[in-house]
Amino acid sequence: MPLLADTFFQRYDNQLTALLSLAVAFTLILLVERWVKRRGRKAREVLGLELDPVIDTRLRFVRRLLEAMIAIIGVAVAISQFAALDRLATSILASSALAAAVIGFAARQTLANAVAGVMLFITQPVRIGDLVTVEDKTGTVEDVRVTYTWLRSPDDTRLIVPNERLAASIIRNDSIVDPRVVAEVAIWLPAHTDADRACRLLRERLGEEGSIRTAEMDSEGRVRLAVSGTAGAANDRAKREGELRAECLRALRSEGLLATEPV
Repeated sequence: MPLLADTFFQRYDNQLTALLSLAVAFTLILLVERWVKRRGRKAREVLGLELDPVIDTRLRFVRRLLEAMIAIIGVAVAISQFAALDRLATSILASSALAAAVIGFAARQTLANAVAGVMLFITQPVRIGDLVTVEDKTGTVEDVRVTYTWLRSPDDTRLIVPNERLAASIIRNDSIVDPRVVAEVAIWLPAHTDADRACRLLRERLGEEGSIRTAEMDSEGRVRLAVSGTAGAANDRAKREGELRAECLRALRSEGLLATEPV
């Protein structure tokens, strides 16, 4: 019986080693994920607060980078156990022209996104929980991954932005300095409307928490008022702006200041 077992392991030595390497890689990925999450929970318990956006972003990125490296090493070790695949991989890598073509055409976008992800990790122009605007798209940063960044838009849909475009675009970050974001809406008044009266009415309605200023006037004589409300969490700014806009419209309509013709 021992001889039979020895013969089995000798015959399938390479296959078993490949399976073992994949199993070890999978186990290490699980351990890294649990370790990072446990560290995050422990930090929350010790501080008694939500995890800092900078630390949260770094922990998530480092976790995914380690998981990707472990997976690549595990697959490479498994492939090396098979002589045919090993020779194929060696011949491909030995040919600089073919390797350059593969990297240039097949993996350029992925590598560019990964490199941009590393740059975003180092510089951190966006962090978990930040309210940002990228290419006229606004959302709250939900996750920063190795190649893509996930934004949650005000209507609760997800915008998945490649890190390369994120790194190359102009980003408006409303909460990078202060996590509390002020809600601001634009109210257009018809040309015949008394703008001073409208401002007084809104100041009375909103109280000290509100701020009203005359922002601009177009060629038709219409006046745009910029109305600011209270500061709050970045992820509920859209809700607060909707409530502020509705309150302003109710106040102005009740006095007939939004009528299309003079009354």
